[in-house]
Amino acid sequence: MWDVIIAGAGPAGSIAATVLARAGARVLLVDRSRFPRDKMCGDCLNPGGLALLARLNLPNWIDAHGLSTDGWLVTGPGGARVEGWYPRGLRGRAVTRRDLDYWLLREALRAGAHFEEGVVVCRALTESAGNGTDSIRVNGVVVRSRDHRDMALKARVTIAADGRRSPLAFGLNLAAHPVRPRRWAIGAYFENVVGNSTLGEMHIRTDGYVGVAQLPDGLTKVCAVASPANFTNIRNPVRALADVIDRHEHLRDRFAQSRIATRPVVLGPLAIDAKAAGVQGLLLAGDAAGFIDPMTGDGLFFAMRGGELAADAALDALATGNPDAHIGLARQRRRAFTQKWRLNRVLRRVVDCPTALSVAGLAASIVPAFVRTLVVAAGDCEYG
Repeated sequence: MWDVIIAGAGPAGSIAATVLARAGARVLLVDRSRFPRDKMCGDCLNPGGLALLARLNLPNWIDAHGLSTDGWLVTGPGGARVEGWYPRGLRGRAVTRRDLDYWLLREALRAGAHFEEGVVVCRALTESAGNGTDSIRVNGVVVRSRDHRDMALKARVTIAADGRRSPLAFGLNLAAHPVRPRRWAIGAYFENVVGNSTLGEMHIRTDGYVGVAQLPDGLTKVCAVASPANFTNIRNPVRALADVIDRHEHLRDRFAQSRIATRPVVLGPLAIDAKAAGVQGLLLAGDAAGFIDPMTGDGLFFAMRGGELAADAALDALATGNPDAHIGLARQRRRAFTQKWRLNRVLRRVVDCPTALSVAGLAASIVPAFVRTLVVAAGDCEYG
């Protein structure tokens, strides 16, 4: 039996595995993919994310390989355009998720975690709970191995860091997609884009928004987010993404001579509401613990900090035998994220309402300090 099984080797899972393995826990990390693997979203680490990595003594690779980002350019309806710079000389870093995730995974292995790739987590391994607040207890996972056999893997604690479609969180009815908003994302990397800077970009319109970020090796990441009805043809993502770029006056000329470097990826629906932070024996982390959408550029901070909090809760459960570690995790997540959740939900509602968005665009033009304050909050600069 393992001390901890972690489903998902993305940033949340790898950070959790690193913290746990450094503390001496026997950790098994599993993922359906083979690494390095491509991932569409989250190519920007904000200052709070870099501060977290530095506190965990994990900054060297990202400092050497990531491009510096100094803040965000935000445009909106009515010609609104505001540049928001991170304060006190703070910076973020931009790097492809393929490279970032592979680096974090290697750090987890260096710490002593064991990794099995190409392993699909099918469901939680459960039994009736004899105490505590829940009717069931998770004592591991059922996985489908590379030779297509289902097998049970037992652990004292399980962490679900297996993403937006988590079989563990959804299978136990701990997460669900909200009715609104129902937005999808189309993302791809481009070459030969002109006019980039050290600012990430968010171009918000009444029919959706587009994030743009300059990455190493001459790549530019573009991610368009909207309801399916606002894409010309979501079944043809190349054409749909090209049409979005052509409709944006801030992007059209800059992409005129560009070349798409990767096949576009479509994801949706994006938003996930989590009802709890887990059950007995199971802790949620990363997108499995809830996801709003990528608008504010702080998804990686949420994931990594959530992975760290889940690891701390798991260590408490291992040390004390506490069956309700998920309750303590929920409390710590509220303490760490409540203000950010409120901000992101307000922004989500504004973007979902054309009238409110137009008013916000006017306010940004008249009082640009409003947007600059949001950039500081979204950058988790206070964490740095």
